[in-house]
Amino acid sequence: MQRTNTLNTAAEPAVALAVAPETQFPIAKGGMIFIAPTAALAFIGCVWIGPGTGIFFTVMTLFLAWFFRDPRRSPPQDDGLLLSPADGMVVDIARVEETRFLKQQTIKISIFLNIFDIHVNRVPMAGKVVGIAYNKGRFFAANVPKASLENEQNALMIEAPSGRRVVCVQIAGLIARRIVCWVREGSILHSGERFGLIRFGSRVDVFLPTTSQIRVACGERVIGGETILGVLK
Repeated sequence: MQRTNTLNTAAEPAVALAVAPETQFPIAKGGMIFIAPTAALAFIGCVWIGPGTGIFFTVMTLFLAWFFRDPRRSPPQDDGLLLSPADGMVVDIARVEETRFLKQQTIKISIFLNIFDIHVNRVPMAGKVVGIAYNKGRFFAANVPKASLENEQNALMIEAPSGRRVVCVQIAGLIARRIVCWVREGSILHSGERFGLIRFGSRVDVFLPTTSQIRVACGERVIGGETILGVLK
């Protein structure tokens, strides 16, 4: 897999990037660029082309508005909690050698997002972004193990004030072809804050220390920014 960047620890303090506070706006940032054109086509279809075209684009508009929904969440803020970075289903929990980023034995928790899940990603742990890496790749179905290694992905390494580090990886799926990350290296983030978006089906992997106490099981549904995946020890 071709790599277009490498994950490096920030050597010098960087200016923190302010992250938008929790809001009640129901559509995710970036969603309107898809919703507005289809809404315009729905109007044009209904007025000038014909009811069939109008109905088709109206349905598309409603689907996109629902897909990019972005409800408010109430993240628990206790120290040491690792929150789910995404809505979806836990499809894998395994002890793995994480050689690309942390370069040590870790516990990997993989969450699969189907096309019906909310696709806004949230910060699993409060801290500073000390590394970001984007890797080009392929587009295998996101619920299979090889997606973690071979699919297009974007990784954040987050360091807590205690020095503990976790890596959160956004992974594109069979349908998802666009990973969006709204933060940068040096950003100071609060647990549960929005940090990105994956469009139309995807996966998120979280790598955490082997001493962590896991609170979820394979097959369990999780809620981004609210479900506790584990406790860092």
